[in-house]
Amino acid sequence: MLLSDQAAAKVNLTLRVLGKRADGYHDLESLVVFARQVGDQVALQPAEPLGLCVDGPTAAAAGDLDDNLVLRAAKALGGRIVGLRLGRFTLTKRIPVAAGLGGGSADAAAALRLLAQFNGLAREDARLMDAARATGADVPVCLDPRPRLMRGIGEILSPPLVLPALPGLLVNPGVPVPTKDVFARLGLASGERRGATSEIDPARLKDRDALIAYLSSQPNDLEAPAVALQPVIAAVLAAIAQQDGCLIARMSGSGATCFGLFASDAAAAAAAKGLRAAYPGWWVAPTPFG
Repeated sequence: MLLSDQAAAKVNLTLRVLGKRADGYHDLESLVVFARQVGDQVALQPAEPLGLCVDGPTAAAAGDLDDNLVLRAAKALGGRIVGLRLGRFTLTKRIPVAAGLGGGSADAAAALRLLAQFNGLAREDARLMDAARATGADVPVCLDPRPRLMRGIGEILSPPLVLPALPGLLVNPGVPVPTKDVFARLGLASGERRGATSEIDPARLKDRDALIAYLSSQPNDLEAPAVALQPVIAAVLAAIAQQDGCLIARMSGSGATCFGLFASDAAAAAAAKGLRAAYPGWWVAPTPFG
């Protein structure tokens, strides 16, 4: 029996870099949502030897199979559960790679959900979260893909947040931006601090106007270094912001994907149509966020 799950793209509505730790990791604070109509697909053929094949529009950029986070997640969970039944995974890649959308992390989280389903594990099983943390910094927030505030290096998660409807649009200009290069460009020294965690009233985020005001006050600290590496990102942000009904335009994660939040689904769809016509080389995807 083939099992399948969607790996929804992760979108950082905000991303503050609070400092660099002695171990080289950066402390972050980010309001994270997921693109409900944009994602990869992960399938599991149970009772086969552990393996992975990758297909789909962005498969060629996905890198070495042995390094894929799907296999790393499966091995991490297998190391925590004696006798875990595994299988062969098929990953259909649609999310742009090295794009600030957490595609690999979302894939790994979907693989863990499928293994939990196959092995009769509860979603709340602590070993799933342990395996997610061992696999990658963004995997824990993707394990249960609902809006949350993410802190630390990704391991400190708020309870799920209730947000208003968020008609959105994702745009990627087709240039990779390796995360390590963006953080290097930010240039923090080991132990350097540049801010403290903020106080957020979850009830305030339920109102769209209040949410947009909050987002406007909370930048993506990686946007400027990413633009320095790939100036086309600034052009993407400007093009989104100029669309009718755009409430805010910002870069997600370490880039190069940018997003816009719109007044309605119709406005987001119209913006997507206009941007595809004006910039045929860009990847453009309208989608609600949640």
